[in-house]
Amino acid sequence: MVNLLKKEIKLSSSVLSFLFIAFGLMFFIPGYPVLCGAFFVTLGIFQSFQYAREANDIVFSALLPIAKTDVVKGKFLFSCFIELCSFAVMAAATAVRMTLLADAKPYVNNAMMNANLFALGCALVIFGLFNLIFLNGFFKTAYKFGKPFVTHIIVTFVFIFICEALHHIPPLKAVNSFGSENIGLQLILLAAGALCSIILTAVAYKSACKRFEKTDL
Repeated sequence: MVNLLKKEIKLSSSVLSFLFIAFGLMFFIPGYPVLCGAFFVTLGIFQSFQYAREANDIVFSALLPIAKTDVVKGKFLFSCFIELCSFAVMAAATAVRMTLLADAKPYVNNAMMNANLFALGCALVIFGLFNLIFLNGFFKTAYKFGKPFVTHIIVTFVFIFICEALHHIPPLKAVNSFGSENIGLQLILLAAGALCSIILTAVAYKSACKRFEKTDL
C-alpha cells in the first residue's frame, strides 16, 4: 500500500495537486463560500489525472507485477492522501477561527457559512462525492475524465449552495454556530460528514475496481 502511494506521488502526480492543498486556507476568508476550498482541492487532484493520462500512466501501471485492482487502489490512496492533507489545513484554519478569532468582527458579522465543524463535515462530503463521481467515473474507461469531472462540478456546487442556504432557514440556524456554540451538534454533524465520506469512498472504490477489471486497455 505504501509503495503504491509512493509510486503515485513520485511518478504520476502533478505538482498542482500539492499546491492546491493550500486552498484549504480559504476557510479563513469571511464573506465567501468556504466550501469552494474543498472543490479547488479536487481540481488539483484532477490535474494529476490529466498528467497521468498524457503520460499513459494507467497502461504503465497495469504492466507492473501487481493486481489490476492495485492500479485503482493507488489512485484512490493518492486522492485520499491529498484530501486528508487539505482537510488538516481546513481543520487548523477552523480551529483558529473558532478560538483566537472568535471575536473578530469580519467573522462575527459573516453572512455566509461559518468555518465550523459542520463546514468541515461538509468538506468531507464533497471529497466523498468527488471519489464517487469522478474517480469511479474515470475507471469506467480509464481514459475519459471530462464527463465525470463536469458532473462532479455540477453536483458539488449544488451541494455547496444547499449548505450555504441551510442556516438561512430559521429551524436550521444552529448549523451555522460559531465558536463553541452548540458544540455537541457540531460534533455530531462532523461525525456524520466523515461517515458519509467514508461510505461514498468505499462504494466508489468497489465500483471502480469492478469497472477497471472489465476495461480493455
